[in-house]
Amino acid sequence: MADTPVPEILFEPGLPGCGRRVVRGLPRPLPDVGNDFDWQVRDFDGFRRFMMEELAARIPERQRWTAADIEVVLVEVLSAVLDQLSDMADRVAAESFLETARRPESVRRLSRLIGYDAERMAFAAGDIRTNPAADEEAARAELEQAWAANPFLMEAARRAGPRELHVQRRMVTVEDYGGMLEEHPLVRHAQASLEWGGSWTVVRVAIIGGNDRVLDAVEGTSAAATTPADLRKRVERFHIERGLDAPHWPDTSLRTLLGGYVETYRMIGQEVQLQDAVPVGIQLAFTVQVGPDYFQSEVRAAVEQALGRGPGGFFAPGRLRFGEDVNASDLIQTLTALEGVETVQLDQLKRFGARYLDQVATGRILLQGIELATCDNDPAHPERGSYTLNLRGGRRG
Repeated sequence: MADTPVPEILFEPGLPGCGRRVVRGLPRPLPDVGNDFDWQVRDFDGFRRFMMEELAARIPERQRWTAADIEVVLVEVLSAVLDQLSDMADRVAAESFLETARRPESVRRLSRLIGYDAERMAFAAGDIRTNPAADEEAARAELEQAWAANPFLMEAARRAGPRELHVQRRMVTVEDYGGMLEEHPLVRHAQASLEWGGSWTVVRVAIIGGNDRVLDAVEGTSAAATTPADLRKRVERFHIERGLDAPHWPDTSLRTLLGGYVETYRMIGQEVQLQDAVPVGIQLAFTVQVGPDYFQSEVRAAVEQALGRGPGGFFAPGRLRFGEDVNASDLIQTLTALEGVETVQLDQLKRFGARYLDQVATGRILLQGIELATCDNDPAHPERGSYTLNLRGGRRG
């Protein structure tokens, strides 16, 4: 056991009034180890190793340390606490970044900071049932519960948020108006043009609606068929994702739906006018040579389907674009590709109306602007185009 240090007062010879206090038996001064702490140490082993090295440096005469020593026990207790605090600090720091956040609340909040509305997107996808437009707090709580129960949904939202930064959703240039409107599920094609309106420029956008639906036709009337249930769901989801008002089925028109869409994304102060495409009826006449092993009725049905408005038809809604010319070569190629057709002769190619000339010699009907070629072959609407077929050869029946 070390002796207790004894203090003494020493006087210099010849100076009895001046003394100094001296303590003998004190341990040697601690060596200057400097500030060599590694601030990147974050775990139990790192903290324990550093403190044990510090003990060895401060008490060099002690050569042996065991797990039963009180100093080692204290070092390990402190290392365990520091390890927990480091983990807590790492978790707190990770919640500040979208890439490393673990809590649903943090991912939702950070996604909102970059403009990604996770609640609205989850409602559009059917992951939550509460509409955030009606009750934002309830939708937020439901979303966080859904993410906690299914982390894959949260990971999908974490990746979708940064991707949205690279998607331009705006209506500034003329191309923006056409491109954005074509993203709507009820629009087949859209073409925008910038024109002078007398006092300011006006953006006029021509629309080809699904199934040739016109802008002012109300659903369920003779001018607009009832929208199928699956298409309604696509439209509703699109409106939710883009932050638009929900459509009011069935008392709504295409102009009403697209008008709200344009108002949300158009440039402030820019007048935008929506207009229907101008249908141009095409009158056609063909002479078709049928193969000897085919029935004329079968070939006629195939030709009518190829020239019809159904899926894959030449005049199917949305297949032809604005101002796209009607070429005789395209029509002949379409018919000669049919089984049972040997040759095709085009006998008539003209626009509807007596003032237009037959264009068989030129092989092309020129269209421009927002004109759209149509050929419904409906006797009740001859202005929308028609065709006649003269089949030769083949088998009767």
